Amino acid sequence: MTMRVLIALTAAVALVQGSGARDDAWSRVAAVHAQRVQQVGIVGSSLLFVADGQVAHQASVGYQDLATKRVVDDETIYHWASVTKTLTGIAILQLRDRGRLSLDDPAVKYVPELRELHNPFGDVSQVTVRTLMSHSSGLRASTWPWGGDKPWHPFEPTYWAQFVAMLPYTDLRFQPGTKYSYSNPGVIVLGRIIELLSGDDYEVYVAKNIFMPLGMSHSYAGTDSGTTEQPFDFDSGITVSNGGLNAPFGDMARYLAFLSTGDGPVLRRASLDEMFTPQIRASDGEGGSGDDVQAGLSSFIERHGGVELVGHSGDQNGFISHLYIHRPSRSGYIVAFNTNVTSTRDPRHTTRAVDDDVRDAIVREFWTPRR
Repeated sequence: MTMRVLIALTAAVALVQGSGARDDAWSRVAAVHAQRVQQVGIVGSSLLFVADGQVAHQASVGYQDLATKRVVDDETIYHWASVTKTLTGIAILQLRDRGRLSLDDPAVKYVPELRELHNPFGDVSQVTVRTLMSHSSGLRASTWPWGGDKPWHPFEPTYWAQFVAMLPYTDLRFQPGTKYSYSNPGVIVLGRIIELLSGDDYEVYVAKNIFMPLGMSHSYAGTDSGTTEQPFDFDSGITVSNGGLNAPFGDMARYLAFLSTGDGPVLRRASLDEMFTPQIRASDGEGGSGDDVQAGLSSFIERHGGVELVGHSGDQNGFISHLYIHRPSRSGYIVAFNTNVTSTRDPRHTTRAVDDDVRDAIVREFWTPRR
Protein backbone atom coordinates (compact mmCIF):
# COMPACT_ATOMS: atom_id res chain seq x y z
CA MET A 1 0.00 0.00 0.00
CA THR A 2 1.45 3.35 -1.01
CA MET A 3 1.94 6.14 1.51
CA ARG A 4 -0.55 8.33 -0.40
CA VAL A 5 -3.29 5.67 -0.18
CA LEU A 6 -2.53 5.08 3.51
CA ILE A 7 -2.86 8.78 4.26
CA ALA A 8 -6.13 8.97 2.33
CA LEU A 9 -7.59 5.98 4.20
CA THR A 10 -6.50 7.38 7.55
CA ALA A 11 -8.15 10.71 6.75
CA ALA A 12 -11.36 8.96 5.67
CA VAL A 13 -11.53 6.95 8.89
CA ALA A 14 -10.95 10.11 10.94
CA LEU A 15 -13.72 11.89 9.04
CA VAL A 16 -16.19 9.08 9.71
CA GLN A 17 -15.21 8.94 13.37
CA GLY A 18 -15.50 12.72 13.66
CA SER A 19 -18.91 12.66 12.03
CA GLY A 20 -20.04 9.93 14.42
CA ALA A 21 -18.82 11.89 17.42
CA ARG A 22 -20.67 14.99 16.26
CA ASP A 23 -23.86 12.98 15.75
CA ASP A 24 -23.54 11.58 19.28
CA ALA A 25 -22.99 15.11 20.62
CA TRP A 26 -26.10 16.34 18.83
CA SER A 27 -28.15 13.43 20.16
CA ARG A 28 -27.27 14.54 23.67
CA VAL A 29 -28.14 18.17 22.89
CA ALA A 30 -31.45 17.19 21.26
CA ALA A 31 -32.30 15.06 24.28
CA VAL A 32 -31.75 18.01 26.62
CA HIS A 33 -33.90 20.20 24.36
CA ALA A 34 -36.79 17.72 24.12
CA GLN A 35 -36.75 16.75 27.78
CA ARG A 36 -36.68 20.29 29.12
CA VAL A 37 -39.37 21.54 26.68
CA GLN A 38 -41.68 18.78 27.87
CA GLN A 39 -40.81 19.23 31.56
CA VAL A 40 -41.62 22.94 31.53
CA GLY A 41 -44.77 22.63 29.41
CA ILE A 42 -43.67 24.57 26.34
CA VAL A 43 -46.11 23.98 23.49
CA GLY A 44 -43.61 24.02 20.61
CA SER A 45 -39.92 24.64 19.95
CA SER A 46 -37.33 24.28 17.20
CA LEU A 47 -33.53 24.14 17.33
CA LEU A 48 -31.01 24.32 14.48
CA PHE A 49 -27.19 24.18 14.34
CA VAL A 50 -25.07 25.37 11.41
CA ALA A 51 -21.40 24.69 10.78
CA ASP A 52 -19.27 26.32 8.09
CA GLY A 53 -22.33 27.77 6.38
CA GLN A 54 -24.37 24.57 6.24
CA VAL A 55 -27.18 23.13 8.34
CA ALA A 56 -25.56 20.36 10.39
CA HIS A 57 -28.30 19.42 12.86
CA GLN A 58 -31.87 20.33 13.71
CA ALA A 59 -34.69 19.23 15.98
CA SER A 60 -38.31 20.16 16.66
CA VAL A 61 -40.60 19.36 19.57
CA GLY A 62 -44.32 19.88 20.13
CA TYR A 63 -47.00 21.83 18.35
CA GLN A 64 -47.55 25.03 16.43
CA ASP A 65 -51.14 25.05 17.65
CA LEU A 66 -52.18 23.17 20.77
CA ALA A 67 -55.88 23.17 19.87
CA THR A 68 -55.44 21.53 16.45
CA LYS A 69 -52.31 19.52 17.39
CA ARG A 70 -50.52 20.84 14.31
CA VAL A 71 -46.92 19.80 14.87
CA VAL A 72 -43.90 22.06 14.57
CA ASP A 73 -42.07 21.46 11.28
CA ASP A 74 -39.58 23.09 8.89
CA GLU A 75 -42.24 25.49 7.62
CA THR A 76 -43.27 26.78 11.04
CA ILE A 77 -42.91 30.56 11.20
CA TYR A 78 -41.67 31.91 14.51
CA HIS A 79 -41.71 35.47 15.75
CA TRP A 80 -38.06 36.39 16.47
CA ALA A 81 -38.73 39.56 18.48
CA SER A 82 -35.52 41.41 19.42
CA VAL A 83 -33.32 39.21 17.23
CA THR A 84 -34.63 41.73 14.66
CA LYS A 85 -32.23 44.26 16.16
CA THR A 86 -29.33 42.45 14.49
CA LEU A 87 -30.95 43.21 11.11
CA THR A 88 -31.17 46.87 12.14
CA GLY A 89 -27.49 46.88 13.05
CA ILE A 90 -26.52 45.36 9.71
CA ALA A 91 -28.63 47.94 7.86
CA ILE A 92 -26.92 50.82 9.70
CA LEU A 93 -23.48 49.41 8.91
CA GLN A 94 -24.45 48.98 5.26
CA LEU A 95 -25.40 52.66 5.09
CA ARG A 96 -22.16 53.60 6.85
CA ASP A 97 -20.13 51.54 4.36
CA ARG A 98 -21.92 53.36 1.53
CA GLY A 99 -20.84 56.71 2.99
CA ARG A 100 -24.29 57.79 4.12
CA LEU A 101 -23.46 58.23 7.81
CA SER A 102 -20.84 57.86 10.51
CA LEU A 103 -21.44 55.84 13.65
CA ASP A 104 -20.22 58.81 15.68
CA ASP A 105 -22.65 61.25 14.08
CA PRO A 106 -25.20 62.78 16.45
CA ALA A 107 -28.52 61.04 15.89
CA VAL A 108 -30.23 64.43 15.88
CA LYS A 109 -28.42 65.17 12.62
CA TYR A 110 -30.81 62.72 10.93
CA VAL A 111 -33.77 62.85 13.32
CA PRO A 112 -34.23 66.52 14.28
CA GLU A 113 -37.25 65.67 16.46
CA LEU A 114 -34.74 64.40 19.06
CA ARG A 115 -34.14 68.05 19.99
CA GLU A 116 -37.28 67.68 22.12
CA LEU A 117 -35.50 65.21 24.44
CA HIS A 118 -34.40 66.43 27.86
CA ASN A 119 -30.68 65.84 28.44
CA PRO A 120 -29.65 67.02 31.93
CA PHE A 121 -26.05 66.10 31.11
CA GLY A 122 -25.55 68.42 28.14
CA ASP A 123 -26.60 68.76 24.53
CA VAL A 124 -28.73 66.09 22.88
CA SER A 125 -26.00 65.71 20.26
CA GLN A 126 -24.24 63.46 22.78
CA VAL A 127 -26.64 60.74 21.61
CA THR A 128 -24.81 59.24 18.64
CA VAL A 129 -25.64 56.43 16.25
CA ARG A 130 -23.05 54.32 18.08
CA THR A 131 -24.60 54.84 21.52
CA LEU A 132 -28.00 53.87 20.12
CA MET A 133 -26.53 50.64 18.70
CA SER A 134 -24.73 49.77 21.96
CA HIS A 135 -27.67 50.63 24.26
CA SER A 136 -25.65 53.36 25.96
CA SER A 137 -27.68 56.39 24.83
CA GLY A 138 -29.42 56.99 28.18
CA LEU A 139 -32.89 56.44 26.73
CA ARG A 140 -35.37 54.42 28.78
CA ALA A 141 -35.96 50.71 28.18
CA SER A 142 -39.64 50.57 27.23
CA THR A 143 -41.14 52.13 24.12
CA TRP A 144 -44.61 52.65 25.58
CA PRO A 145 -44.24 53.51 29.29
CA TRP A 146 -47.86 54.42 30.01
CA GLY A 147 -51.00 52.35 30.34
CA GLY A 148 -51.33 49.01 28.63
CA ASP A 149 -54.25 47.83 30.75
CA LYS A 150 -57.05 49.09 28.50
CA PRO A 151 -58.26 47.44 25.29
CA TRP A 152 -57.71 50.68 23.39
CA HIS A 153 -54.10 51.03 24.52
CA PRO A 154 -51.68 50.14 21.71
CA PHE A 155 -49.38 47.14 22.00
CA GLU A 156 -46.67 49.53 20.79
CA PRO A 157 -46.81 53.05 19.30
CA THR A 158 -48.25 52.59 15.85
CA TYR A 159 -47.16 55.82 14.18
CA TRP A 160 -43.99 57.89 14.20
CA ALA A 161 -46.04 60.91 15.29
CA GLN A 162 -46.99 59.08 18.49
CA PHE A 163 -43.34 58.44 19.28
CA VAL A 164 -42.46 62.07 18.57
CA ALA A 165 -45.29 63.22 20.85
CA MET A 166 -43.60 61.41 23.76
CA LEU A 167 -40.19 63.05 23.29
CA PRO A 168 -40.93 66.29 25.20
CA TYR A 169 -41.80 64.09 28.19
CA THR A 170 -38.70 61.90 27.89
CA ASP A 171 -35.34 62.47 29.56
CA LEU A 172 -31.99 60.74 29.37
CA ARG A 173 -31.24 58.60 32.41
CA PHE A 174 -27.45 59.06 32.25
CA GLN A 175 -24.80 60.76 30.15
CA PRO A 176 -24.68 59.02 26.76
CA GLY A 177 -21.80 56.60 26.35
CA THR A 178 -21.07 56.19 30.06
CA LYS A 179 -23.39 53.30 30.99
CA TYR A 180 -25.38 50.44 29.53
CA SER A 181 -29.16 50.29 29.63
CA TYR A 182 -31.17 48.29 27.10
CA SER A 183 -33.35 50.67 25.10
CA ASN A 184 -36.09 49.88 22.63
CA PRO A 185 -36.76 53.56 21.82
CA GLY A 186 -33.12 53.89 20.75
CA VAL A 187 -33.61 51.19 18.12
CA ILE A 188 -36.76 52.92 16.87
CA VAL A 189 -34.55 55.93 16.15
CA LEU A 190 -32.12 53.69 14.24
CA GLY A 191 -35.03 52.38 12.19
CA ARG A 192 -36.09 55.94 11.43
CA ILE A 193 -32.56 56.79 10.27
CA ILE A 194 -32.58 53.79 7.93
CA GLU A 195 -35.86 54.93 6.39
CA LEU A 196 -34.79 58.55 5.99
CA LEU A 197 -31.42 57.78 4.41
CA SER A 198 -32.62 54.96 2.15
CA GLY A 199 -36.00 56.37 1.14
CA ASP A 200 -37.57 52.97 1.87
CA ASP A 201 -39.81 51.74 4.66
CA TYR A 202 -37.80 49.64 7.10
CA GLU A 203 -39.49 46.44 5.94
CA VAL A 204 -38.70 47.18 2.29
CA TYR A 205 -35.09 48.09 2.98
CA VAL A 206 -34.44 44.89 4.96
CA ALA A 207 -36.13 42.76 2.30
CA LYS A 208 -34.07 44.28 -0.52
CA ASN A 209 -30.72 44.48 1.25
CA ILE A 210 -30.68 41.46 3.57
CA PHE A 211 -33.47 38.95 2.92
CA MET A 212 -33.21 38.83 -0.87
CA PRO A 213 -29.38 38.63 -1.10
CA LEU A 214 -29.42 35.77 1.42
CA GLY A 215 -32.32 33.95 -0.24
CA MET A 216 -34.63 34.40 2.76
CA SER A 217 -37.77 34.16 0.65
CA HIS A 218 -40.25 33.38 3.44
CA SER A 219 -39.19 36.02 5.96
CA TYR A 220 -40.82 39.34 6.60
CA ALA A 221 -40.58 42.23 8.99
CA GLY A 222 -44.06 43.25 10.01
CA THR A 223 -47.24 41.68 11.34
CA ASP A 224 -49.60 38.94 10.22
CA SER A 225 -52.08 36.41 11.53
CA GLY A 226 -50.59 33.04 12.39
CA THR A 227 -51.52 29.61 13.67
CA THR A 228 -48.86 29.25 16.35
CA GLU A 229 -49.70 28.95 20.01
CA GLN A 230 -49.01 32.66 20.44
CA PRO A 231 -50.57 34.38 17.40
CA PHE A 232 -49.08 37.17 15.34
CA ASP A 233 -52.21 39.28 15.82
CA PHE A 234 -50.46 42.20 17.48
CA ASP A 235 -49.29 45.35 15.72
CA SER A 236 -45.60 46.05 16.33
CA GLY A 237 -46.18 49.49 14.82
CA ILE A 238 -43.09 51.66 14.51
CA THR A 239 -41.16 49.18 16.67
CA VAL A 240 -40.65 46.90 13.67
CA SER A 241 -36.90 47.66 13.78
CA ASN A 242 -36.95 46.40 17.38
CA GLY A 243 -38.84 43.16 16.98
CA GLY A 244 -40.79 42.74 13.75
CA LEU A 245 -39.01 39.71 12.25
CA ASN A 246 -41.10 36.63 11.45
CA ALA A 247 -39.37 33.74 9.69
CA PRO A 248 -39.20 29.94 9.37
CA PHE A 249 -36.07 28.07 10.37
CA GLY A 250 -34.99 27.50 6.78
CA ASP A 251 -34.59 31.23 6.24
CA MET A 252 -33.03 31.77 9.65
CA ALA A 253 -30.46 29.09 8.81
CA ARG A 254 -29.30 31.22 5.88
CA TYR A 255 -29.08 34.26 8.14
CA LEU A 256 -27.17 32.32 10.79
CA ALA A 257 -24.78 30.94 8.16
CA PHE A 258 -23.99 34.49 7.04
CA LEU A 259 -23.43 35.75 10.58
CA SER A 260 -21.20 32.81 11.56
CA THR A 261 -19.01 32.86 8.44
CA GLY A 262 -19.17 36.43 7.13
CA ASP A 263 -19.57 34.98 3.64
CA GLY A 264 -21.87 36.60 1.10
CA PRO A 265 -22.75 39.99 -0.37
CA VAL A 266 -24.68 41.49 2.54
CA LEU A 267 -21.92 43.14 4.60
CA ARG A 268 -18.14 43.40 4.50
CA ARG A 269 -16.44 40.96 6.83
CA ALA A 270 -14.58 43.83 8.51
CA SER A 271 -17.90 45.54 9.25
CA LEU A 272 -19.33 42.32 10.68
CA ASP A 273 -16.24 42.05 12.90
CA GLU A 274 -16.86 45.62 14.02
CA MET A 275 -20.47 44.77 14.85
CA PHE A 276 -19.24 41.99 17.13
CA THR A 277 -16.63 44.12 18.92
CA PRO A 278 -17.42 44.97 22.57
CA GLN A 279 -18.45 48.59 23.14
CA ILE A 280 -19.50 48.69 26.79
CA ARG A 281 -20.05 46.35 29.72
CA ALA A 282 -23.65 45.09 29.73
CA SER A 283 -25.76 43.02 32.12
CA ASP A 284 -27.89 39.92 32.16
CA GLY A 285 -31.40 40.52 30.89
CA GLU A 286 -32.87 41.70 27.63
CA GLY A 287 -30.60 41.05 24.66
CA GLY A 288 -27.66 39.47 26.46
CA SER A 289 -27.41 36.66 29.00
CA GLY A 290 -25.11 35.68 31.83
CA ASP A 291 -22.67 37.24 34.28
CA ASP A 292 -20.03 38.10 31.66
CA VAL A 293 -21.71 40.03 28.86
CA GLN A 294 -20.77 43.10 26.83
CA ALA A 295 -22.77 45.06 24.29
CA GLY A 296 -21.44 45.19 20.77
CA LEU A 297 -23.18 47.06 17.96
CA SER A 298 -26.71 45.61 17.90
CA SER A 299 -25.28 42.39 19.34
CA PHE A 300 -23.95 40.97 22.59
CA ILE A 301 -20.65 39.28 23.37
CA GLU A 302 -20.93 36.74 26.18
CA ARG A 303 -18.75 34.14 27.89
CA HIS A 304 -20.22 30.83 29.02
CA GLY A 305 -18.00 28.09 30.43
CA GLY A 306 -14.98 30.06 29.28
CA VAL A 307 -16.24 30.14 25.67
CA GLU A 308 -16.92 33.45 23.91
CA LEU A 309 -20.17 33.66 21.99
CA VAL A 310 -21.89 36.42 20.03
CA GLY A 311 -25.64 36.52 20.15
CA HIS A 312 -28.97 38.19 20.71
CA SER A 313 -32.16 37.03 22.38
CA GLY A 314 -35.79 37.81 21.65
CA ASP A 315 -38.84 37.97 23.91
CA GLN A 316 -42.22 39.31 22.79
CA ASN A 317 -45.86 38.30 23.08
CA GLY A 318 -45.09 34.79 24.28
CA PHE A 319 -42.28 34.03 21.84
CA ILE A 320 -38.79 33.40 23.21
CA SER A 321 -35.82 33.06 20.87
CA HIS A 322 -32.04 33.09 20.85
CA LEU A 323 -29.32 33.30 18.23
CA TYR A 324 -25.69 32.44 19.05
CA ILE A 325 -22.55 32.14 16.95
CA HIS A 326 -19.13 30.75 17.84
CA ARG A 327 -16.79 32.63 15.55
CA PRO A 328 -13.64 30.47 15.87
CA SER A 329 -15.47 27.39 14.56
CA ARG A 330 -17.66 29.26 12.05
CA SER A 331 -20.73 27.71 13.63
CA GLY A 332 -23.82 28.75 15.54
CA TYR A 333 -27.35 27.86 16.50
CA ILE A 334 -30.84 29.28 16.77
CA VAL A 335 -33.63 28.20 19.08
CA ALA A 336 -37.22 29.40 19.34
CA PHE A 337 -40.10 28.66 21.70
CA ASN A 338 -43.74 29.59 21.14
CA THR A 339 -44.60 29.62 24.86
CA ASN A 340 -43.18 31.86 27.58
CA VAL A 341 -43.49 29.85 30.79
CA THR A 342 -42.68 31.83 33.94
CA SER A 343 -42.60 30.84 37.60
CA THR A 344 -42.15 32.74 40.86
CA ARG A 345 -41.59 29.50 42.81
CA ASP A 346 -39.17 27.53 40.63
CA PRO A 347 -36.63 29.39 38.47
CA ARG A 348 -35.92 26.14 36.63
CA HIS A 349 -39.54 25.88 35.49
CA THR A 350 -39.29 28.67 32.91
CA THR A 351 -38.71 28.98 29.19
CA ARG A 352 -35.63 31.09 29.87
CA ALA A 353 -34.16 28.27 31.97
CA VAL A 354 -34.70 25.87 29.05
CA ASP A 355 -33.02 28.38 26.75
CA ASP A 356 -30.01 28.48 29.11
CA ASP A 357 -29.85 24.69 29.36
CA VAL A 358 -29.82 24.29 25.58
CA ARG A 359 -27.03 26.85 25.30
CA ASP A 360 -24.97 25.16 28.00
CA ALA A 361 -25.41 21.76 26.33
CA ILE A 362 -24.22 23.09 22.96
CA VAL A 363 -21.25 24.87 24.54
CA ARG A 364 -20.31 21.65 26.34
CA GLU A 365 -20.77 19.31 23.38
CA PHE A 366 -19.51 21.45 20.47
CA TRP A 367 -17.49 24.42 21.62
CA THR A 368 -15.55 23.40 24.71
CA PRO A 369 -12.02 22.20 23.81
CA ARG A 370 -11.49 18.51 24.52
CA ARG A 371 -8.63 17.58 26.85
